[in-house]
Amino acid sequence: MALHTDLDSLRATLTALRRHGVVPGVSTALKAGQEGFARELVRAVTGEVPAYRESGNPELVPELEAHLGEVVDRACALLAGDRLDAFVFVAEHARRRAAQKFPLDAILHAYRCVHRTLSRWVRDAALASADESAQVRRVVAAVTDFTVEYTGAVGTVLTSEYVAHTRALAEAEGDRRTRLLDTLLSGYDESDRVAAELLRGAGYLEQRQSYCVAIARSVNPREMENPARAQRMADALTAVFANSTVRHLVGVRDHHVVAVLSGTRRLSGWTAPQSLVADRVYPLLRQVGPAAVIGLSDDVPSTSHVPRATSEARLAIRFADVAHRVMRYSDIPFRQVLVTHARATVRTALPAWLDAFATIDRKSRGSLSATLRAYADANMNVLRAAESLGIHPNTIYARMRRIREITGLDPLNYHALTEMLLASECADIASVGVQ
Repeated sequence: MALHTDLDSLRATLTALRRHGVVPGVSTALKAGQEGFARELVRAVTGEVPAYRESGNPELVPELEAHLGEVVDRACALLAGDRLDAFVFVAEHARRRAAQKFPLDAILHAYRCVHRTLSRWVRDAALASADESAQVRRVVAAVTDFTVEYTGAVGTVLTSEYVAHTRALAEAEGDRRTRLLDTLLSGYDESDRVAAELLRGAGYLEQRQSYCVAIARSVNPREMENPARAQRMADALTAVFANSTVRHLVGVRDHHVVAVLSGTRRLSGWTAPQSLVADRVYPLLRQVGPAAVIGLSDDVPSTSHVPRATSEARLAIRFADVAHRVMRYSDIPFRQVLVTHARATVRTALPAWLDAFATIDRKSRGSLSATLRAYADANMNVLRAAESLGIHPNTIYARMRRIREITGLDPLNYHALTEMLLASECADIASVGVQ
């Protein structure tokens, strides 16, 4: 709708110029100086807009010269009485600049420069070719209207096409990144040519690379159910890696933000290995902010091991809290890792005495399991265990006898105590600390 309005306004200015005798007579003067004016326009734009001078793209200025030549040529054609079209050449230029990520504001700045220079050039030619009866002030006003509407229509076409093409490129990049992330997280077989081509094309099968995975969520897990909140968390993770040498691939999966992180393990076979990627990203992840908790895996040597790193990060985030917002898998005590893995696999192998022990422990408000833990924490010293619980040592012995009656195991014995603690932790029997 905006373009049609611009074209209607531009058509009206051409009608006004024709009424004053400017169109099509002005075209002869314009054609004579068209090439020289196009060169002058290029000098004006490159001199005024720094982006054209500072870009390292060798194709930029030659393509600018060609485009501005078309801009001038089309203006001359319109003033010669040619049919008004939709400026296809502008749309093509917009797509080219968008694909190369040349800034839109720099192009629009160039068009403002075009407007000023074109207005002066057409005005001088129009005054020389207008009817003797035409009023100079009206001719100048009509020329001003034409250059305003012409450069406005060109700018509208370019902006619309640039934005649309940028959005299409972003969607295509988003789809590619989604495929990459899904392939890395789910794992792939080395013989899968489609996966191999995708990863190779993105540079993920380069030699001497290490990988790790970070998984983040809000301190309040329910906030991650909001897509906008989850995306803000993903953007926060992306931002902390923006100026680092660590490569990052970030996405939202299952109400968590997942980042596959990679870096060079060593520069060549003759150089010393660099620091672990997990060690390099740890201080960066701590900058994400107090609203996030993050689990970080250890390094793995190839993309085929990324699913294992993902499992490590998922386990690590279970131990993250406001006091330890970024939890590394390597920092989790081995006992907790063992118990966490066991909870999902050994329920059918738990000892027969555990159900009776759990029932009586609940009735005693957790005093039996609390006594076992206090005794273990005190290095099997009854006096210190009693002191930590604030009870008499004889009470400790009484509870130990009761536990022995229930389980058939002597908790004062190291091996029996270890078995009881592990079984209780695997079954999620937690004391409430009642004495």
